[in-house]
Formats: sequence, C-alpha cells, structure tokens
Amino acid sequence: MEKQLTGTLALAVFTAALGSLQMGYSLGVINAPQKVIERHYARSLGVYNEELTRREGGNTTEHEEPTHASVVMYWSLSVAIFSIGGMLSSFLVSFVSDVRGRIKGMLFINVLAITAGLLMGLAKLGTPYLMVIAGRAIMGLYCGLSSGLVPLYIGEISPVKYRGAMGALHQLAIVIGILISQVIGLDFLLGNDDMWHVLLGLSGAPAVLQSLLLFMCPESPRYLYIKLGKVEEARKSLKRLKGDYDTSKDIAEMQAEKEEAMKEAQMSILRLVRSSVYRQQLFVALMMHLSQQFSGINAIFYYSTSIFQTAGVGQPVYATIGVGVINIIFTLVSVIMVDRAGRRTLTLIGLGGMCCCAVAMTVGLAFQDVYSWMSYLSMAAIFLFVSFFEIGPGPIPWFIVAEIFSQGPRPAAIALAGCCNWTCNFIIAMFFPYLEGLCGSYVFIIFAVLLFGFTVFIYMRVPETKGKTFEEIAAVFHRKRGAPPSKPQEEAEMVQLKSSTEA
Repeated sequence: MEKQLTGTLALAVFTAALGSLQMGYSLGVINAPQKVIERHYARSLGVYNEELTRREGGNTTEHEEPTHASVVMYWSLSVAIFSIGGMLSSFLVSFVSDVRGRIKGMLFINVLAITAGLLMGLAKLGTPYLMVIAGRAIMGLYCGLSSGLVPLYIGEISPVKYRGAMGALHQLAIVIGILISQVIGLDFLLGNDDMWHVLLGLSGAPAVLQSLLLFMCPESPRYLYIKLGKVEEARKSLKRLKGDYDTSKDIAEMQAEKEEAMKEAQMSILRLVRSSVYRQQLFVALMMHLSQQFSGINAIFYYSTSIFQTAGVGQPVYATIGVGVINIIFTLVSVIMVDRAGRRTLTLIGLGGMCCCAVAMTVGLAFQDVYSWMSYLSMAAIFLFVSFFEIGPGPIPWFIVAEIFSQGPRPAAIALAGCCNWTCNFIIAMFFPYLEGLCGSYVFIIFAVLLFGFTVFIYMRVPETKGKTFEEIAAVFHRKRGAPPSKPQEEAEMVQLKSSTEA
C-alpha cells in the first residue's frame, strides 16, 4: 500500500528546501550590517574620515558626514548585482535540470554557493568591496538557478494530495532564511566591525549540508521515466519516496504524460514564448509572479523601519524582526491550508487583503502628522500586509508553474517565470526609492491599484489546481483554449514543434 509520506520523502523535501533557506539568507543578510560594511569600503577606497570617528569615540552617529559617492556606488552595486545574477542564471534552469538532472543539478550549482561564501567570508583579507561584489554576483547566479530547481524537484516528487503544502515549503524556507539573517545580523552578534565578513560568508553554509544530504535523496521519478526512459529506476525511486507499494498507477500516469511530452517535444524558451498552444498557461504563470513582486511586499520591507520610527518604536530593528516572525507564522498557515482551501482561493484572499492594507497604509501615512494614532494604523497595516502576502501570493507562484505545465515545457516555463520574478525584484529595488520620493505618503496607492488588478485577473483567468494531476490541469487549459476550429492549427503546431531541431 502507498504510504504517501515517508522518511525519505521528508528528507528529500528538506534537503531541497535548504537551497531556498540559503536564498532567503542571501536576500536578507546584506541589510543589517550596511553601515559597517560601508565603513570598510571607505577605508579600502581611502575615503574614510578617521578624524570624525575619533571625535565620536569610534561610534557612528546620525550626524556623521554623508557617505562618499564612490562608497554609495559600490554599495549599490553590492545590493543590485545579486538580482542581476538571478535574472541571468534563471534562464539556465531548463538546461541544468534536463542535462544534469534535478539532484545532480542542485549538487552542481552548490559549487557557486560555496565559492560565493568563501569570497565574502575572506573579504577582510583582500579588497572588501571587490570580494563582496564578486561574492554577491556568484550567489545571485546560484539563487537564480536554485529558485527554479527547488520548486521543480519538490513539485515532481510530491504526492498529489500534499503537493501544495510541500510546494509552499520553498517560500517557508526563504522567510526562515531571511529571519535568521536578521537575527544573527544584530550588532551584538555578527553585524559588527569584527564579524560582518563571517555573517556574509555564512551565506554558503547551507550548501555544504545540502551537498552531503543530496547523496541520500532519490532522483525525480518523472525525470527518470519521462526524460531518460529508465522505467525500473523510476519504480525504485517511487518506492523510496512513497514506501513499498504497487507503482502501476503512478507509472501509468507518467506514461500518459510521456506520450503527451513526445507530442510536444522538449521545448526551448524561445519556442515556448512563440507557441500559441501554451500561451494561456504562460500568461497565467508570468502574471502570478508579477503579482508577487509588484504587490509592493519588498517596498513594505524597505519602508517598514521608518514607519516604526515614526510610531515611536525605540528599536525599529526588533520591530522589523517581528515582521519576519509574522512572515514565518503565516507561511505555515499557507502550508496547512493550501491543499484544503486551494491555490486560487488563498491567492485571491491574499491579494484582496493586501489591497485593503495598502489603502490603510496610505491613510495612516497621510494623516500621521495630524493624528498621532495614525502611525499605529500604519504599523498594523504592515503586519497585516505581510500576513496576507504569505497566505497566498508569496508561496503559491513558485510551485503553481510546475503544476500548470506538463513535462515537455515545464523546465522552460519555470525558467521564464523565475527570470520574470528576479527582473521585477530588481525593478522594485532600484526604482521604489525614487517613486517614494516623487509620491511621498501616497506611493502605496499605486500598489493598491496594481493589487486590485491582479485580484481581478486571478478571479477571471486562473483555475484551481488543488487535488488535480498534471494531466487534469493541462486538460483544463485545453478546454479554456476554446473552440474546435482552433484544434487543427494547434495540432499542426505540435507537429512542427516535434519535428523542429530547435525544440
């Protein structure tokens, strides 16, 4: 009898999620020690005002001289290069996952993470700004690949009944990684002059543990059967993941998917973009990732400290850590609820709630000088905004792409969706400060309008995938494509895709 949940399955999902933990840590680690790292950059560049430091007794104050332009440039590059690396490498997810396999692919890219960790960990021994920038760029390359490989592997090995919950673990690991980086980045732990390089170097630590554990994890049965045609190895993998049971049902499902994949041929990213057959799925996948990044979640994190300061919080950094804890709690709620309430329902609740919170945020910011209690409205809006985000729009886009595409175009679709996510992340990081300077307290009205639009789109165009096999989900989109007259054209395109050497 099929056990569904086994120790090997738990180990495999945990091991894969270590890549997501590493991604979250890398996202959050650069923020806490900013001023400390900037001082080391300034010393290395020869623009540090030692006389000012002596006058202030070695401590930084709010009245210190403005940061030198070259330091600002190198610091901005240290932050932005991470997203650029993710944007570039996300295109390679399809290549790495198919050529190396899911397990070997994750093992292969860990070389990048360990190299990046060593570069940043040894930054004090060399030229800090060059080593940190190089380390962040290589870590970005790693995270772009990991953000595609992890959901792909977890989605393919998870039983249908628990696929949503296990898929949401990718986002849970990310927010845990962010919180860990915030906590150990506190000044009295590692976020200080003596230990900041260790803080950054630890970015590569999960890769070491993951590399050891990957040798105990089975390869994806879907990859073994559909891509490589290794039937017996796929059976063994299924039994390791689900226990000693009759695998005929799962093999039959994979056989049906393989037959469909043979019609489709292995699709390149360019072919997927051009294909009318998968246009609806691709549009849904990209819009889900657009809704995640353009929801304003990163802008909220960017702005939260100043809002907490305005509200009179003595140590706003602890309030920001509190937001990180809320992150984890409500991601856990999503893990529990996603296979009960459904992906579509949770995404709609999340986006709708965030829209209301963005309006409340705007009201709180606009009137906080008139009514002191409005600052607390802004604080409450931040906590609720994050809560709604983690219920649906945070975790679901990462794994729903693997659900709505069949085996042929799946790696290419995940690569495109990942690139879209990283690009949007970069755009928000670069341009939100300018947008906030232009619009002031009304900046979140823009996000409220976007969130309303995304909510309407999800309601109109995104089907529920809860409890459905990959083939059943593909059939939903096939029906949505509509009228029979279009079918000959689609079949002709399928033949063309299969016969093309570019596919």
